[in-house]
Amino acid sequence: MSDSMNQQSGQRSGQQPGQPIRFLLNRTEVTLTEAGPGDTVLDFLRLGRGLTGTKEGCAEGDCGACTVLVGRLHQGALVYEPINACIRFLAACHGCHVVTIEHLRGQDGGLHPVQQAMVDHHGSQCGFCTPGFVMALYGLWMTHEHPTVVQVETALQGNLCRCTGYEPIVKAALAAGHAGGQARDALMQERAEVTAKLQAIAGSRADVSRGDERAIVPADSDDLAHVLTDHPQATVVAGATDVGLWVTKFLRPISPGVFVGHLMKDVAVADDAIRIGAGVTYSEFVPVLADHFPEVEDYVLRIGGWQIRNAGTLGGNIANGSPIGEMPPLLIALGARIALRKGDARREIALEDFFIDYGKQDRAPGEFIETIVIPRKGAALVAAYKVSKRANADISAVAAGFRVLVEDGIITDARVAFGGMAGTPRRAPAAEAALNGRPFAAETFEAAARAVAGDFTPLSDWRASADYRRAVAGNFFRRFWLEQSGAAAASGMPVRLQRAVAE
Repeated sequence: MSDSMNQQSGQRSGQQPGQPIRFLLNRTEVTLTEAGPGDTVLDFLRLGRGLTGTKEGCAEGDCGACTVLVGRLHQGALVYEPINACIRFLAACHGCHVVTIEHLRGQDGGLHPVQQAMVDHHGSQCGFCTPGFVMALYGLWMTHEHPTVVQVETALQGNLCRCTGYEPIVKAALAAGHAGGQARDALMQERAEVTAKLQAIAGSRADVSRGDERAIVPADSDDLAHVLTDHPQATVVAGATDVGLWVTKFLRPISPGVFVGHLMKDVAVADDAIRIGAGVTYSEFVPVLADHFPEVEDYVLRIGGWQIRNAGTLGGNIANGSPIGEMPPLLIALGARIALRKGDARREIALEDFFIDYGKQDRAPGEFIETIVIPRKGAALVAAYKVSKRANADISAVAAGFRVLVEDGIITDARVAFGGMAGTPRRAPAAEAALNGRPFAAETFEAAARAVAGDFTPLSDWRASADYRRAVAGNFFRRFWLEQSGAAAASGMPVRLQRAVAE
C-alpha cells in the first residue's frame, strides 16, 4: 500500500486526483483509482462485479429491490444499515463495508435464517423484490432478536411488494427473529476483522476522476472547508436521497461531486441547546428525539423508508431548500438556528431566515451547513404533522411543526411553521397571533385554524390542491387541540376515531 493511499486529514484540496476509493465488498477489499461522481453502487455491483442478486426497480429509492447493507464506523462502533444501492454513489462507500445478498449464508453453508423463514412462510412469489426484503430484514434481525410487528413493519417501509402481500413476509421476519443465531452470523464473527480494516481507511481522503469528472471524499470537516474554497460550485452530496435522482432520473452532471455523508456526526446536549452535526441522519436523530422530543418521533419515522432514513441527513434536508422538506417546519417551530461555515469563517442564523425564496437560500458559494442548534427552552407542547398520499415513504403535501408554551392556562409563546404551503418553509404569523396571549381552549385553536388561511397562498399541484392544503393546515390546529387537551379521549370518541385523529 502506497503512502498516498493512507494520508490523513492534513490533505488539502489543491492536490490532484489520485487517492483511491477504498472499501470492502463482502469479503473482498476494493480499491478504485478511477470513478465518476455519478457512478452508483447498483451499477457497480451488477455491471462491474456480476452481483445480480441486487435488483434494479425504481432507481429512486422507493421500492427497496436494490437494498444492500452498508457497515460503517460510527462513534467507534461498526454499524450495519440497509441502504438503497440505486441512489448510493460509489464514492460514498469509501471506508465502508458493502454487503450484498450473495454474502448471506447459514451455519451449514445453506440458507440464512432470514432466507429460510421466507421459504417456510411463503414470503415470495415472483421473487424480484425478495432479495431487497431479505436484506432489510437481515438488518433488523441483527439488531432485534425478538422484533415486534411494529418494528418489522417500520423496517419494511421502504420495500415494495406487488404480488406476495406483506402478511407472510411479516410472519417470516418474526420467525427469523425467534430462530436466533445472531451471535454465530458471519457479520458478527467477522466484526473485529472488518472494524480493523475500516479503521485503516478512516480519516483518509479519496479523490478520483474519470475523464473530466471528479469525485472527492474529504478526510474531515476542515478538509471539506478547503475543498469547497477551491471548488465553490461543487455538488455537495450527503445522503444522495435527492441528488441521486438528479443522476438516475434527469441524467444531470454533478462534477465535481464532494461526498460528506460521513462527516459532521456529533450530537452535543447542553443545558441551553442541542447541537447536531449536519451529517446526522434521520436514523441517528431518532434517539435524540426519543430523549428530548418523543412526541415527534413517529413523524420522523414517516420520512422515507428505513433505507432513506439511514442515508438522508438533517443538513441535506435543510440545504436543498425544498418547500416540502419535512424537517424545516419542525425545526423552525423549535426555534432552531444553523451554523454555516466557509473556509475558516463561521456564522449562525435563525433557520427560518435561511430560506429566502423558492430555490434560493442564504448560503454563499463554498459555504456549507455545519451544525443545527435546537434551543432548550423548558417544557412546551410540541407536535409535528404530515399529510401525504401514502402514510409512509411519501413526500408531504402539507407538513407542520408546533411548539406551544402554556402558563397558567394562557398561551404565552406559540411557534407554528408549515411546509408545502409556500415556496419555502415558513411560519404562520396570523395563526400565531391568534394563539399568543389567548386561553388554551378549543375556541382559541379554532380561531387559529381560520387565521392560517390568510398566512399562505398555496399552489395546486399533483400532490394537493390549494383548497385542500388550506383545509389541512386549519385541521392541524384542531388536531393539536384534540391531542394536547385530551379532548379526543375525554369526549368518549370511539377508539377508531381517536386513531384517525392521531393519524
